[in-house]
Amino acid sequence: MKFFKYVKRIGGTIAVIMSLLLAWSVAYWLTTLLFKEIHYFPHEFVRLLINSFLGFTLFGCFIFLLTRNPWVRARQNQYLYPIIQAMKMIAEGNFNVDLSFYSTQFREQDKHHPYYQIVENIKLMAIKLGEMEEMRQEFISNVSHEIQSPLTSISGFAYALKNEDLKPEERRHYLEIIETESIRLSKLSENLLKLTSLESGHLSLDRKSYRLDYQLRRIILANEPQWTGKKINMDISLDKVTITADEELMDQVWINLIHNSIKFTPQGGTISIAACKSGENSIIVKIRDTGIGMEKDTLMHIFERFYKADQSRNRMAGGNGLGLSIVKKIIDLHKSDIQVQSEFGVGTKFTVTLSEKSLEENDVNERC
Repeated sequence: MKFFKYVKRIGGTIAVIMSLLLAWSVAYWLTTLLFKEIHYFPHEFVRLLINSFLGFTLFGCFIFLLTRNPWVRARQNQYLYPIIQAMKMIAEGNFNVDLSFYSTQFREQDKHHPYYQIVENIKLMAIKLGEMEEMRQEFISNVSHEIQSPLTSISGFAYALKNEDLKPEERRHYLEIIETESIRLSKLSENLLKLTSLESGHLSLDRKSYRLDYQLRRIILANEPQWTGKKINMDISLDKVTITADEELMDQVWINLIHNSIKFTPQGGTISIAACKSGENSIIVKIRDTGIGMEKDTLMHIFERFYKADQSRNRMAGGNGLGLSIVKKIIDLHKSDIQVQSEFGVGTKFTVTLSEKSLEENDVNERC
């Protein structure tokens, strides 16, 4: 294969050299006849310059006429027309381009040819743009659905409040529903803005050193009314560790994970929260609950935007399917990792591994 490739290149080079020799020969004979005709013979250097200029001119004319040849034009159009059509389709929003024609035109040794590279990159661009368009449409559909549900409730119960015969307790109940749905709408808007900011790539982390165990303890205590109300047993094991991270964003991580555990753990269940050093440069935080758990299909999509394993249960709990997406994005921004293990009917465990180089060496052990 390489032999034929080299022969083709050598053949092309020889063709160019022969064309130049022919152009220079024609130029030489033309100038010689011209000088004889006018009986004037300039200096040899001047003749050389005239021959060179005329030779390049003839060579350029030859190449121009060659490119205007119908066979050459047809060959060019054969290769360029599908590319042009594909780009027009992409510009119009149709990403299902068919460039399979080129698969039969290029052999294995031609994969470095510019045409082949252009075609492959157009195909890749169409695939990526198609995926982005699907994500955009799905995102709009999900947002519309999430907004429509509370708006319908607010509209319906607001209309019901116009009934002057309502009992005070019924009126109070309807107002509570309207308030709850309004809070859901507000939280959805807040989370959408937060997720957009995180995904924009322009968010700069405000890193600082702080005690991770203090942060976790503060958030656990802030949620005490929720877990005491469900009589949940809290098993806390927090080592003294210092981490350098964006404290405000990491608040969102622990709040979302702990809220989820409380939300899906039944009355009298147990939630375990542990933080410890692992190795030299990382910290592990584990949040385990004895809640309803998840099936394997759910685990595959758990960090996707608007994904809910159980629509009715999430709606009753006030979720909008964005919390874990925000968690994953914040963890990624910190160059760290989050894993989830779950068994349906048994419980769920989230493991966050935080990469860290500046840890407190005192009073740290590895019992996570």
